[in-house]
Amino acid sequence: METTKEFDIGSYMTAGVERVVKDAVRATLKDPAESIFMAKFAMATKKAAGTRKKYKAEGINVPPFLIASITSSCNLHCAGCYSRQNEATKDCAPENQLSDEEWLKIFEEANDIGISFILLAGGEPLLRKGVIKAAGNMPDILFPIFTNGVFISDEYFNMFEKNRNLVPIMSIEGHKESTDSRRGEGIYDRLINNMQKFHDKNLIFGDSVTVTTENYDDVLSDDFINMLRGYGCKAVIYVEYVPVSDESKDLALSEEKEEGLRARINELREAYPDVVFISFPGDEKSSGGCVAAGRGFFHINSHGGAEPCPFSPFSDTSVLESGLKGAISSRLFKALQDGDILKDDHVGGCVLFEKRDQVQAILQS
Repeated sequence: METTKEFDIGSYMTAGVERVVKDAVRATLKDPAESIFMAKFAMATKKAAGTRKKYKAEGINVPPFLIASITSSCNLHCAGCYSRQNEATKDCAPENQLSDEEWLKIFEEANDIGISFILLAGGEPLLRKGVIKAAGNMPDILFPIFTNGVFISDEYFNMFEKNRNLVPIMSIEGHKESTDSRRGEGIYDRLINNMQKFHDKNLIFGDSVTVTTENYDDVLSDDFINMLRGYGCKAVIYVEYVPVSDESKDLALSEEKEEGLRARINELREAYPDVVFISFPGDEKSSGGCVAAGRGFFHINSHGGAEPCPFSPFSDTSVLESGLKGAISSRLFKALQDGDILKDDHVGGCVLFEKRDQVQAILQS
């Protein structure tokens, strides 16, 4: 009788990290300083993978990724923003957010337990200059910084040049009309100006694109990709839109379009080897379901709460009290990992958002 081999999410995610690093090294070959950094970082990721393997043998599944929302404050009001919809982002940040020193402690523990990537998000992360500086002091961790680009200044350009592990990822929604209609008038021109400066200073940057039914064809077009490449973009991260209300469900990709997105990304990887293309959440079917809740990553909110995902703002653990290892083993994460929710079918980019009532029920049980 033929047996089905059990899917190993840890090996899958580790291989994904190694592929991203390999692609990044290839994408920066024309930039000696960046190539030297990426080569050193490639060695660091191998060491981190070994550290995670040791913890796994002890029964602790350390993911290679973290997402850290280092602030709840944002200067923009983007249409359909999931973070404002669930009130995780506001105009003014509350006083009880983690301090620069507390974030540094989290980064240090992440480095100790083998985490290779920490995606800095918000709100608008560049509002927390002290946290960005702390991240720059952790060269064995790569920090993609998901920013709207408004606060990128000469000081930040100098910081990015000095600390190559800080990689700004600017949010853009396609060409001018699509970007300004979602993010505000004048934002597209500001992003283009930023990209030109990155190009002139020979600094690496990437772009993040929220893919909807409205901009699908535009952001996957050769014209759009060649525009970004012309400014020196080295990474394009496609984020499938998560419907934040019943009124916005028509913006979420159908299963057919999701499959088309994955196929197109494979084409882009072949056609443009000088750019790294990443899809989030990507092909959940090949990863045995959603990789949130510690299977491949988890989210830390601006107050220190350990959440399954930014789209699933529920927590039963604070990393300030339990540390990262304690958060990984939280009751909520264990219940999600052992149950079927992460493998359920769903509409749009996030199963945990659609099944949020079930997630909340676990907390209340």
